[in-house]
Amino acid sequence: MNAPVSNSQGQLGSLLTSAFFVFAGVLTLYDTTGYTDRDSQVFPQTVAILLIITAGISFITRFLRPLGEDGFGAGVWWRRCLLIATMLLACFVMPYVGFLPAGVVAFVGGLIAAMHDKWTKSTVFLYLGAGALIMVAFFGLFKFVLLVPLP
Repeated sequence: MNAPVSNSQGQLGSLLTSAFFVFAGVLTLYDTTGYTDRDSQVFPQTVAILLIITAGISFITRFLRPLGEDGFGAGVWWRRCLLIATMLLACFVMPYVGFLPAGVVAFVGGLIAAMHDKWTKSTVFLYLGAGALIMVAFFGLFKFVLLVPLP
C-alpha cells in the first residue's frame, strides 16, 4: 500500500511551519541560558523542549507521509482568522487591562470561532459559566500556587 504523494503548497507549508517552530524552540532554549535565576528558566525551557519535540515529530511525519489535501483543508476561513486575531488581541491588551479581562477576550473569540452548532440560551450560560470557572482557576493557579506575577 503506497502513501499518497503530494507536492502541494499545503505540504510545503506544513513542513515550513514545523521547521519554524523547531527553530523557535531552539531559539527560546538558547535565550534561557542568559537567565540568571534558575527558577525563571524552568518553564520556558520545558515549553521550548516540548515545542522542539512536537514540531520535530510533525515535520518528520509530514515528510514521510504527506497529506493528500492542500493547505488548511475544508473549513471556514473567518473562524481561523477570528481565533488568531482574538489571541493576539488578548496578548496585546493583557498588560493594560489584566489577566482576567484579556482571558475573557480570548475565550469569547475562541468560543465564537469554535461554535458550529446553533446557539441556545442554555449553551450560552453553560459555556460562559465554564469559561469563567476555567479562567478563575487558571488565575488562582498562576497567582497563588505557582506565584507568577500577573498583570
